[in-house]
Amino acid sequence: MKKLVWISLLLLTACSGVKTSFDYDKNSDFSKFKTYGYAEDVAKLPIPELDRGRVIAAIDKQMTAKGFTKSTSPDVWIDLQVKLEQKTEATATNTGGGMYGRPYRYGYAGGFSTTYVNVENYVVGTLFINMIEKTSEKMVWQGRGTKTLSEDVSPEKKEQNINYAVEQIFKKYPPVRK
Repeated sequence: MKKLVWISLLLLTACSGVKTSFDYDKNSDFSKFKTYGYAEDVAKLPIPELDRGRVIAAIDKQMTAKGFTKSTSPDVWIDLQVKLEQKTEATATNTGGGMYGRPYRYGYAGGFSTTYVNVENYVVGTLFINMIEKTSEKMVWQGRGTKTLSEDVSPEKKEQNINYAVEQIFKKYPPVRK
């Protein structure tokens, strides 16, 4: 379990393939939100401290770009969650054997065939960024980023990819009402 938690932030380990989505409270006035802070639970997020710092720095960058100011008495709290899903994929490939024949006669060739089975175990992780209005204590926006995890990433690449994933999550904030 501890290894899965450590891997959780690796969902952000490749710039391509981050699937994002969002949801929001259609009755919220997002123009009134100018300041933000982090919920207490963010400090307890079950991921390595260095990765937690990278995620928080990436969120700070995006919130600043959206016109927010960090505050100890914010309009909205930012809360984070991580979800992991273990998956297995198997692919079978047959080789050998075959068919023979002429235009009027077909049959199966004798001989050996081999079936190769490739089994791949992997983890899909999702980072949830929740925006909670301070006065009502209700969630007003949630952004999600999902990615297949990879363990073989340098710290520099990890930071770059976390920044990219968080940027992609925030692309749909503030939501546009139709």
